[in-house]
This record gives sequence, C-alpha cells and structure tokens, in this order.
Amino acid sequence: MEPIDIKKIILRRKQLILRLQKTAQYPEREVEKIGCSIDLLKESTKIAPYFCIDNVVQSSVYIKDVSNPLIKAIAICQDKNVVWHTEMEDVFIVLDNYGHKRDTCLLGLFDGSNGISAAQLTSDELPLLLLDQLSHNDSSYQISDAEKNMLHSFCTIFKEDYELKEQVFSVAEARSQNSQPNKYEWIHRAFAKAFWRMDRLLRLGRGEVSKVRWSSCTTAICLVEMAGNIKQNQEEQEGEETNSDEIAGIMHIANIGNVHAVLCKNGRSYWLTKEHSTYCKGERRRILQNGGSISSNEPKGLIEGLIKNTRGLGHHGNPKMKKTVIPVPNTISFSVDNSCQFFIIATNGLWEVLDKSEVVLLTITLFSAYLETEPSFQLKLPINNSTEEKVVQSNSCTISTKQLSENSLVTSANVPTSSRENTSPDTKVIQKENKKNSEDLISESHEFLQISEDSETDSRTFYNLAAKYITKHLVKAALKAGSRNNVSVLLALLNGCDNIPTDVLMGKIE
Repeated sequence: MEPIDIKKIILRRKQLILRLQKTAQYPEREVEKIGCSIDLLKESTKIAPYFCIDNVVQSSVYIKDVSNPLIKAIAICQDKNVVWHTEMEDVFIVLDNYGHKRDTCLLGLFDGSNGISAAQLTSDELPLLLLDQLSHNDSSYQISDAEKNMLHSFCTIFKEDYELKEQVFSVAEARSQNSQPNKYEWIHRAFAKAFWRMDRLLRLGRGEVSKVRWSSCTTAICLVEMAGNIKQNQEEQEGEETNSDEIAGIMHIANIGNVHAVLCKNGRSYWLTKEHSTYCKGERRRILQNGGSISSNEPKGLIEGLIKNTRGLGHHGNPKMKKTVIPVPNTISFSVDNSCQFFIIATNGLWEVLDKSEVVLLTITLFSAYLETEPSFQLKLPINNSTEEKVVQSNSCTISTKQLSENSLVTSANVPTSSRENTSPDTKVIQKENKKNSEDLISESHEFLQISEDSETDSRTFYNLAAKYITKHLVKAALKAGSRNNVSVLLALLNGCDNIPTDVLMGKIE
C-alpha cells in the first residue's frame, strides 16, 4: 500500500470544492464531509505506539447513584465513534436531590453539533433555569445562594420586554401540546420557559470559534419525582404487599431535536419523545411556511442544505436557519409504577441505526443474560407469573418463545450461546463473538463477587454492574450497525426490572 501524500490530497480537495461550488445548489454539506475526511486522513498518518490504535472501541462508562426509590441503578456509556468523529460532543447530567428536594433527580443527554460549546453550556445552565421556573410554583424546590447569584447575573439579558414575549410563548406552547388543561401544565410551561431562556443565553456566543456556524445541541431531559400521596403513606404500607399498578412516582420528559427516550413497561416499548426533523411532515410544513428551504440532496432533505433537525438550541451563527429552527420542546408527564422496568435516553448515534423495539428487546436480553451469571441473586427476585404465557409482546408484534430465543441471540450478538450447538461454518464468527461476550459476563460477575456480603450493598452493586454491562453493549451494537455519530446511552433500571421474564428470553420455556 502506497503512503498517503497529504499535498496531493489537499490539491484534490480544492478541485472538488471548486466543482461543487459551480454545480451544487447546496454545497455546504458536501464541503463539510470533505473537510472531515481530510482530518481523518491526517490523523491516520501520525506516528503512534502500537497500543494507540484509533479503530478500537473507546467507550467510557459511568455509574451514578441517586437516592430516588424508583431507580435501582443508572449507567451512562459514551463513545465518540473515532471512525467518523475526532471529538466527543455529547454531554450528560445526573443531578440527585435536584432543587434540594428529597427523592427527586434530573437526568439528561445533550447532543452537540459543530463543537461541544452549546452542549456543555446547556448542561450547566439549563438545569438552573428550569429550577428557577419550578421554584416559582412549588416552594419545595429550593435555590441555593450561589445559584441565586448566577441567576441574578442573567437579569441584564432577560429584561421586561423579553419576559413578556416569553410569557406569551410558554402559554401558547403548553396549550398547543394539551388540548385540555392538566395538573402538570405548569411544569410543561416551566420546561418551555427554561428552553426559551437557554437559547437566548446561547446567543451570547460564549466559547464559539466560527463566526458563521456556531455550535448547537439537541437534548432530552427527565425530571423524576415521587408521587405526593405515596410519600405520605409510605411508612403505613411498610411490610404490606404493594399492587403492581400502584403509582409510585411521576416522570416529566422534555425533548428537542433527535435525542429520544423509550420506556419499557411490562416488556413493551413506549416512545416518550417526539421526532423533530425533516422526516416529520408537520415540521417540514412549518419550515416551508416560515420561509425556510429544504434541500433534496439527502432523503427527506436538509434545512438550508445543512441539518435535518428542525428544532434545537443554538444555530445563532446562521440567522436564516435560526428563523425556522426553533427552541420549542415537546413535553410529556406520566406515572411510574412497579410495571415500569427501565427507560433509556440516547443520542442520535443509537437511534439512527436501531429502533425503539430493537433497543428494548436487546436490553431485556442483555439483562437476562447478566442475571444468568448470578444464580444466587436470581433466587432473591420475585417469581414473574407472566412468563407462563410463553409469549413476549412488543408493541403490535408478537414473538413466540422459540423465535425469541433463537433470533434475539443471533441478532444482538451480545448473549453467550454456549448451550446451543452450532456446527455450521457460517456460525463461526458468531461463536467467536459469543465466546468473547461470555468472558465479559464472567468478568462483570467477578466484580460483583468481590463486594462485601451485605445484602443491600450486593443488590445495589448488582444492578449497577448490570446497567454498566447493558449500556456498554448497546453502544457496541450501534457502532457495529454502522452509526456515524457520537453514541451516548443513559439507562435507568427501575423497580420493575425484577419482573423481566428471564426464562422466556433465554428459551427455557417451550
């Protein structure tokens, strides 16, 4: 193989850009792709030790503890996807006792674009802006002196005329999403105001490098709190058997752009967010009605020939795009009970290659596989009568036990299949992968066994390591499926995860 001549590559780049500027109507997107390709080629020519290899998975996994009784474990896995990106532009937050309120937490992912500046600033300041709005209606949310000083520094930006426009915007947005007023409308209005103000702060251009294409971000944040009536009666109900349908808490989710969340409830997947891209007919119509343009050089087109997201925070370097890309979130509130098993928030790097049903099915399969490595812990879990149905339903799809035990293991390539006999030559690659994943499971199991014998500590450690294992393999699955973006996955295991039908998924019930 001939060595790469950078001078020839740069000359070729200039020729391609000149040709694009003469022929293409929207050359910006292609020019950006050419620039990224040049950067990757330059990186590949650098001399590095044998252990510095860029084509290996460089995932970072974080475990976060929260005091909320609804959540057993939280794990976040991130990978910058070095084949396509040189920098990680995703940011996450896990804030326990949010607003100095017991048993309340705020979770979120921020998917940055054209730099990490907007995502980083939003992750730092949006929670504070939301807390400010929540505290106006609920005195249980408290603001510290340091937070008050920071909010006071924004007073010169949010003047009276701006607050009047903000009030009209937030009321109209909250009512447009709910035809009938509900008891959580004030929370939805607080989300809308916080997003509106955050976008205004990004207009200051802090940390921006380019004068034309400023950074931007999309996001999904989730506020988890206990239901008031449950908290009051918690002590009275100790020692009593609780109803699986009893409301234990409330989740409020707001999303903007292509960061999405999915909930698994009784083994079925439920989409919690809304798509804000050119794939949505309503969004396309809004863009065109407001004077924007949608190119046809990619499926469903790009706004101003640059992006697919129709809503987001930032984009202030391009005034024409900013007229149509709005900071209006979609909000939803729903109750959480013991039938809710887990929920996942992930950036576009996961959703561009896997749909919600695949992600939920893969997560259930991985949790079941991890549970198989700890039979002593499995005995402590409650017996799930639903496994006797011998069928797992996901949305409108009904999958038989036999199909699930065969197809899910081959498709996900993340569950050891030592109990299956595969002698076909075509399955050698799968067997090799499964052997590697078995070793991963064993190593995770050894981590669990090294913990003290205290039952509560063991339980928490088990769920933490299970969440870590699942997120790591979800990111790995996205990379293998051909994702071209940074991949970030946040998994929260809920109380209902103990009821996942393990025996059905592992093919033990026929």
